[in-house]
Amino acid sequence: MATIKANCRKIVCIGRNYADHITELNSARPAQPFFFLKPTSSILLPGQGPIVRPRGVDLHHEIELGLVIGETPKPLKNLLESDSSILDHIRCYFLSIDVTARNVQNEAKKKGLPWSIAKGFDTFCPISHEIPRDRISDPHNILLWLSVNGETKQKDNSNLMLFNIPRMLSDISKVMSLEEGDIILTGTPKGVGPLKGGDKVKCGLEADGEEVVEARMELDVVDDDTAGGYVFKET
Repeated sequence: MATIKANCRKIVCIGRNYADHITELNSARPAQPFFFLKPTSSILLPGQGPIVRPRGVDLHHEIELGLVIGETPKPLKNLLESDSSILDHIRCYFLSIDVTARNVQNEAKKKGLPWSIAKGFDTFCPISHEIPRDRISDPHNILLWLSVNGETKQKDNSNLMLFNIPRMLSDISKVMSLEEGDIILTGTPKGVGPLKGGDKVKCGLEADGEEVVEARMELDVVDDDTAGGYVFKET
């Protein structure tokens, strides 16, 4: 798993890709895939927890299916959504939590500022073990779920995505070339909500009606008390 982090040049995250999630955040529905970046330093490998909540931050969980771009002789540029072999560029899948500093993001949105900080803290991208591509026969028909302290918060099927994976790969590649090791997070369903120190997060994935054991994640959340560390203040 360390190779995923070591080989990743960028993490591309699809936003607003589930209609009910758009509604719960009172956001506008996009006419085309909308994406942003997370730094690779935010990756939290299996067994390297916990998730750290910076001081003054309203932390939210967002469960997502992730994928890794496989070996390619040259960077992938201007991929065609209609190409029947487009999914062959995927090396593996994994489960991830796009951890978000919601109050930081909301302030940035309100003031028209970029919100990279809201997505980019260390530990803000926990990932599961790799899921071999052949373990998921149809990535557009899997069940994602996440619980906090034993209570299910998110549970939906990826068939609710507004834009499918070929469309995502195509649109991203028109803007920035996709390279071997790049990570793509495909969006979160409804049910995002708060995390605080002391919480225990569990999540998983089912494909063809069976649990995919590689996707299991169990993470603690702790409050950051590092001297001189980040404290949220209005910009």
